Formats: sequence, C-alpha cells, structure tokens
Amino acid sequence: MLQELANRKVGGIVAENFKTAKIFTQYGIDFCCKGGISVSDACEKNGVELSSILSDLEQAVVQKEEVHYKDFGLGELIDHIISKHHRYVEETIPSLKIYLPKLAAVHGGRHAELFGVAQEFLFAADALSSHMKKEELILFPYIKAMEEAERSSFTLSKPHFGHIDNPIAMMEHEHDTEGERFRKIAALTDGYTCPPDGCQTYKVAFAMLKEFEEDLHTHIHLENNILFPKAKVLFNTLNT
Repeated sequence: MLQELANRKVGGIVAENFKTAKIFTQYGIDFCCKGGISVSDACEKNGVELSSILSDLEQAVVQKEEVHYKDFGLGELIDHIISKHHRYVEETIPSLKIYLPKLAAVHGGRHAELFGVAQEFLFAADALSSHMKKEELILFPYIKAMEEAERSSFTLSKPHFGHIDNPIAMMEHEHDTEGERFRKIAALTDGYTCPPDGCQTYKVAFAMLKEFEEDLHTHIHLENNILFPKAKVLFNTLNT
C-alpha cells in the first residue's frame, strides 16, 4: 500500500482526501500548482524523507471506532480531549492561516466574503489558542486533582478560582462565542461551498474549515455535556 501511495500524484491524493493537504503543507510540498508529480518525486525534489510522509499520509485515512465517552474517567476524558481535539486545533490552524489570507488576496476581487472569512478565522485561532491554554494549565489539572483526591481519600485545597462553576462558566461562554463565530463563517461561505471558479486550494481550505467546525462541535460537546457536569458533581461531593 505504501509503495502504491508513493507512486500516486500529490494533487490526486489531496483531491480524494483533503485531510492530506495539511500533511503536504507541513512537509513544504506544493499540492496545488505543482501537484502533478508523484509523492516520491515531490519528496526527492523537496528533500523530504519519503517514509515519514508516507506514514503520516497513511494515518490520515485511518478510521477509528466509535467510543463511549460517558464511560471515561475524568482524567481519561481530559487526556483524550487534549490529545485529539486540542492537538487537532493546534495542528490545523497554521495551514488555514496560510490558505485563507492567500485565497482572499487571489480571489477577493470576485469573492469579497473571503476577507471576512480570513479575519474571523484569525480571531478564532487566537481565541481558541488562549482558551485551550487556560484549560490545560488551570481547569483540567484541578479536575484531575479532584479525581485523585476522591480516589486516595485526601482533602484537596481550595482552588484560587473559588467554586468550580466559575472557570467552567467562563469556558462555556468562550465555547458559545466560538460556536457563533463559526456559524458566521459557515454563512459567509454558504455552508463551505466552493464556487465554480475556485481552485484546488479554495476547495481544500473550505473542506478544512468544515472539518474544523465539526471537530469543534465534538470538542465542545465532550466538555460542556460530559466533562463539566461530572466535574461539578465531584466538586460538590468533595466539598460537602
């Protein structure tokens, strides 16, 4: 399978699975204007180790089985959110930061909405980066500490933020803000529909934006509807 993948044209791979676009971007391979060559030739031309990119490309199309997140422990769910959703956001933002301003510069004369899309996404990128740091440095460690306190039967010190409802309310408010922002982006792009005159980068960027919003919905669901309610119950249990 890997040898077959190595012989396929870069542009053809991206056309079939847009998830591979950011992988080629990370390796400095042009999938749009110079996508008519094989992966192996592109690697040779750009000084990229073929085995590394083939491994990443193969992983991009692996389908994972459905998981019942309600059965996860708090620490286990937090680790999943960070490794899957936080890392996804961090890994996808750089590519979209390249694609969207480029699209606006090239196609903005005919599609003025692209300037708004690029601006809104840049706002989202900054906000989400800050949001995830607050979760990873403040809220998530405390939730894990609560779980350990219950498991080991020791008294946990009061957090500096007072009641756990306070940081959770802030996180939920920020979730609402980003959810609304992506509803605006979806409206500006007519549901991420590429116009007839759109190039391959146009199609890929819109497909990535659509996936980004879908991942964000799952990400927010896991926190708002599973993690946070469980954390509130545990906090109240430990403080009664």
